[in-house]
Amino acid sequence: MAHPRGRPVVSPNLLLDQHVRERVAAGQDVLHLGFGESRLPPPRVLVDRLAAGAVHQDYGPVAGRPVVRAEAAGYFARRGLPTAPDQVLLGPGAKALLLAVLAAVPGDVVLPTPCWVTYAPQTRLLGRRAVRVRAPEGCGGVPDPDGLARAVPAARAAGADPRLLVLTLPDNPTGALAPPGLVRDVCAVAARFGLLVVSDEIYRDLLHDPAAAVLSPAEALPERTVVLTGLSKSLSLGGWRVGVVRFPDGSGGRTLRERVTALASESWSALAGPQQEVARVAFAEPPEVRDHVRASARLHGAVTAAVASLFRAAGARCPEPGGGFYLYPDLEALRPVLASRGVVDSPSLQRMLLDDFGVAVLGGHNFGDDPGALRFRAATSLLHGATPKERRAVLRAADPVAAPPVARALTRLRAVLGELASPSCGAAWVRGAR
Repeated sequence: MAHPRGRPVVSPNLLLDQHVRERVAAGQDVLHLGFGESRLPPPRVLVDRLAAGAVHQDYGPVAGRPVVRAEAAGYFARRGLPTAPDQVLLGPGAKALLLAVLAAVPGDVVLPTPCWVTYAPQTRLLGRRAVRVRAPEGCGGVPDPDGLARAVPAARAAGADPRLLVLTLPDNPTGALAPPGLVRDVCAVAARFGLLVVSDEIYRDLLHDPAAAVLSPAEALPERTVVLTGLSKSLSLGGWRVGVVRFPDGSGGRTLRERVTALASESWSALAGPQQEVARVAFAEPPEVRDHVRASARLHGAVTAAVASLFRAAGARCPEPGGGFYLYPDLEALRPVLASRGVVDSPSLQRMLLDDFGVAVLGGHNFGDDPGALRFRAATSLLHGATPKERRAVLRAADPVAAPPVARALTRLRAVLGELASPSCGAAWVRGAR
């Protein structure tokens, strides 16, 4: 991703994943906790629809075929957001749609800290400023309401022009799910200062507790909230690039949708026809798709809970994950022994874990966090096996944590965390693991 000033910089999560792939190709054994990609086998009905969709070789409407938009509208309606087909637009992944929405609204962008690695770079790419507000402890993805109320006028007094607020429910990188009360309080502050809320809800269908209460900002602030989602996470279709954006009802929402549609027409033109056929079926949520998402959420919940327990047993602070497949451990309690390894901040912690232990994580500095802190994101989505057969077996397992690929990964991570306290053991572990 190119920045307005300075050399082009590739997104750190994609760069780390490429680096890990190169190490693995060279024969190294890497425990990959650094990339948020699920590779679970997708439902067969979607694979079949992708092939059948090849007949759709025309560009089609920029916003998407009407029948597909109708199914996406139904998807939102079943989650408490009554939606008309004309309120939605399809695109090649939520990431591209996010950039289009940010580009369509003038002004600077308020971001919770920490937050997904892409929000701030996209903001800078557009020549805007990112206004950072710390998220409350254990409530990643949503800024502290009082902090937000102070930050917006302060930023405006300093010459910035914050007009957008990006939220993530559940969160990436922390995995936390902000409670409804916090969401309402933040939306009230956003309304007071006239902010447009962009709610990234791509992990919403991967709640670890099916009974968990999720309040979309579009329920609390319907006239000023844009919702983003896609098929990358819940259905493991990251490489297929299918996203959808829901705009508010009313004249403001229609104007914004027109602007984003115009941007789409001059960039990706329209979501590819085969992918639209996949989206039509996926957003209709037939039983096979619902069962797959339910099983995936159960799997991710079990594995993230197991990994969180290992980090806590090693002395780390680790907020309880509520959805998705991320954890955000803090190794501050291990600072003295880590310092003996030359680890004094999150960049050196990320390097040490990979070079000395063969464990890939993404340091907190990549998410806008304090570089001096010893925090990082651990993604558990690549612990389910090396082949589609293994992953399918883990997905169907009565106890996913006991399934061989997951059990092996947990055993290795437990050993690494145990050896962290002994400065002489890291290199030996790596040699023995390759």
